[in-house]
Amino acid sequence: MTETARDFINHLQIDGTPYAYIDLNKMFSPQQLSKLPYSIRILLENVARCSPQALPSVMARAIGEGPDCEVPFQPNRLMFHDTTCLPALADFAGMRDVVAELGGDPQAMNPLIPAVLTIDHSVIVEHYAEADAVEQNLDIDFRRNSERYRFIKWAQKSLDNFGVIPPGTGIIHQMNMEALAQVVWESRSEDGQRLLHPDDMVATDSHTPMINAIGVLGWGVGGLEGQAAMVGEPVPISFPKVVGIRVTNALRPGVTATDLSLHVAEILRKRSVVGKFVEFTGPGLSSLSWAARGTVSNMAPEYGATVVFFPFDDETLAYLKLSGRSESLCNRVVGYMRAQPLWRRDALPEPRFDEWIELDLDSIEPSVAGPHQPHQRRKLSDAAASFRNEVMGGANLIAGPVEQTFFEPSFKEPITHGAVVMSAITSCTNTANPSQMIQAGLLARKARQLGLHRKPWVKTSLSPGSRVVADYLADADLLEDFRALGFDLAGFGCMTCIGNSGSLQTQVEQFADQGLKGVVVLSGNRNFEGRVNPKVPAGYLASPALCVAYAIAGTIDIDLESQALATDREGSPVYLRDLMPSDAEIAAQVVKVVKPEFFQQRLAKVWDGTHHWQSLSAEGSVQFPWSPDSTYLRRPQYLADISAEPKSSLAIRAARTLLVLGDNVTTDHISPAYSIPADSLAGQWLLERGEHPEDLNQYSTRRSNHEVMLRGAFTNKAVKNRLLGDSHPGLGAWAWNADHTQCLPLFEAAQSYASQHTPMLVFAGINYGAGSSRDWAAKAQALLGVKAVVARSIERIHRSNLIGMGVIPLQFMPGQSVDDLALQGDERFDFFGLDDLDVGDNPVSMVMQRANGESLQVSLNVRIDSLQEIRYLVNGGVLPFVIRKVVQRTQRPVI
Repeated sequence: MTETARDFINHLQIDGTPYAYIDLNKMFSPQQLSKLPYSIRILLENVARCSPQALPSVMARAIGEGPDCEVPFQPNRLMFHDTTCLPALADFAGMRDVVAELGGDPQAMNPLIPAVLTIDHSVIVEHYAEADAVEQNLDIDFRRNSERYRFIKWAQKSLDNFGVIPPGTGIIHQMNMEALAQVVWESRSEDGQRLLHPDDMVATDSHTPMINAIGVLGWGVGGLEGQAAMVGEPVPISFPKVVGIRVTNALRPGVTATDLSLHVAEILRKRSVVGKFVEFTGPGLSSLSWAARGTVSNMAPEYGATVVFFPFDDETLAYLKLSGRSESLCNRVVGYMRAQPLWRRDALPEPRFDEWIELDLDSIEPSVAGPHQPHQRRKLSDAAASFRNEVMGGANLIAGPVEQTFFEPSFKEPITHGAVVMSAITSCTNTANPSQMIQAGLLARKARQLGLHRKPWVKTSLSPGSRVVADYLADADLLEDFRALGFDLAGFGCMTCIGNSGSLQTQVEQFADQGLKGVVVLSGNRNFEGRVNPKVPAGYLASPALCVAYAIAGTIDIDLESQALATDREGSPVYLRDLMPSDAEIAAQVVKVVKPEFFQQRLAKVWDGTHHWQSLSAEGSVQFPWSPDSTYLRRPQYLADISAEPKSSLAIRAARTLLVLGDNVTTDHISPAYSIPADSLAGQWLLERGEHPEDLNQYSTRRSNHEVMLRGAFTNKAVKNRLLGDSHPGLGAWAWNADHTQCLPLFEAAQSYASQHTPMLVFAGINYGAGSSRDWAAKAQALLGVKAVVARSIERIHRSNLIGMGVIPLQFMPGQSVDDLALQGDERFDFFGLDDLDVGDNPVSMVMQRANGESLQVSLNVRIDSLQEIRYLVNGGVLPFVIRKVVQRTQRPVI
């Protein structure tokens, strides 16, 4: 601990044990502290404890006496899910190889902070509406992914500070809240003192801010940033502006946390909150339960906020006790929070914020969001019209020029556009909320009592975020009611929410191929076109109870507030209001069945896994024995040919355009996660190597094999290369070859440029790289040969991941776009100013040379948030930087 940090040290005793801590009261006056947002207080503690050399500038900025500055945040722990951790582990294995080849100690390549992998992104809803669906889906999961899972077990035995929550346990964010978060963390200082400090963390999933609901400062980072943090590098951010949401009153009866979160998504999406912290305050805050807070915080990436923070208060402490935290941990939390100005109370002055939003909870109304974006909030009465207008182009669903019905005898009635073909209670967003899960179960119970059923074309599934949810639903006898409506437990993982929805019903799948425009309703957090299933063009986010209601109705073309869902046994109409339980009914069940012992029992087994996991074995070793025949695990190609020294210049000369893309191209488009089609380039590569067509699996499960991932890049059917105009030759992105003589699938076109050592560019519109924080969206572009992305705006985590792969993120100046360039595809580009980058905005000149000799100079901007980002770019990315650092530290001197 440095002298600067020692100036702020104080001591306290809890249960007879002495502790040291950085005392915020010693850093600021009471007047200064009272004005600081709680999230900023935690950030300041982190800097004082971990990076005191940066503290003077950060403190000055915090109290408004200094300019914007970099904040070198150093989390005390890290979490991964399997689609980011598998590539990260492959990178670790590959980096150990390169360190050894460059003369360093490969065993020095180890996590320096606790890293936990939660395996939650692989299981697929193959079986549903069956009593043993959970077991059957796990059987398939382990059959397909056993090689990947053995690799994880190798990592468990070979890496320090690395733990695994096995498949079938729960979702990363729910496991974080229920099992891992401590609110107050204990570590050891350099001089051996027991040191207490806030629990602050990062994770490689954009919905990580869910943990902000219980006063833990944490946010989502790219997989590459996560790997750097794991080996002790800071996660640098610009000092954040903080938007305060001041809440008043309380939610009206029947209004859910889903309704609140969709309302917040709508209002914040209209503001510029990218890169900002959002913090809740105000007299209405105490009325929001921990579960409602989690639902709201989970949605942070849907409007671009880094953090959506709820300060620690009495409700947080109540959650720690409810979720079975030990008495000693709760005592440490109480003792530390009392000593620090981190415990929010209604009687205390509210902090000051850079921006304010007033939110009257009494104004929130029942809603859904869709058909394509989480911020497209609709009143229930407007859902049908939104489908007609935005999916059907304003046409009536069963009349006029788009009249089209589809018949299947077993359905006993025709279906048409707008049919709900999937309804899934899924995702950490809402399945972490006991009130909402019990509300859905009680609605299912009333529907069952009246003899109602789901429509036969609806694929239904229930995949909670943890096994605790199933415990309390079983204790309330609600699982049987869910089962009666087709919502049998299907698994414990992300499943439908991330696109692991499995196939549609066979006949519905055929109807989709014939043109049926179906709908998925899910209690998740994202509904981008084709995300849940490539054959379903529309998605609506809804509360779990509304998922049940829409499964009964079978169509989005209904006003749930005024029209009957179905008829009962006597033929009488049944309305949503007839089925919806009262808040009092829900609250009574929550108090009765949500018990600390359920959390304690599951916490005791959180690392164990099912018999599937326990039956796998693997041997540990310093370096991983790569198999040349593996179709899942390949030594990463981007770690090939790394030299001992970085390149001397970032200059880009004679670059060519590979892709020109429009607005809102997401990481789903760049690096799909869905099933690998047998007739795709990736599918053909796998089939040629003996894989069975039924086991091609998801792209998300093949992310440790660059051969598959490169062939899958930009293959989402919604991707269009605008450089080709209307003559688009097939699904996904195609591009001109290097000679500009032939249009080819993107992978093959990029190969032609790479063979000539020609650097490539991607041009895009606004919000490039939004969506899930996929490191492979950046890795794919880098491996294809893309040296720079030029866009109107780039999503925060994707921008970070591009830098992490050595790809330069450039932005047009306001009012400019790629349309101004009138590209033909044969232009060449030179960039000037890339070797003069500094923290902040950096002007860069792009000179375009047309084939006819005409040239055009365009001014662009590169925003650099930290010196660390410059180091990554100079080194060609995070991984080469880390490798060189380890080699320099451990290389044996030449004698």
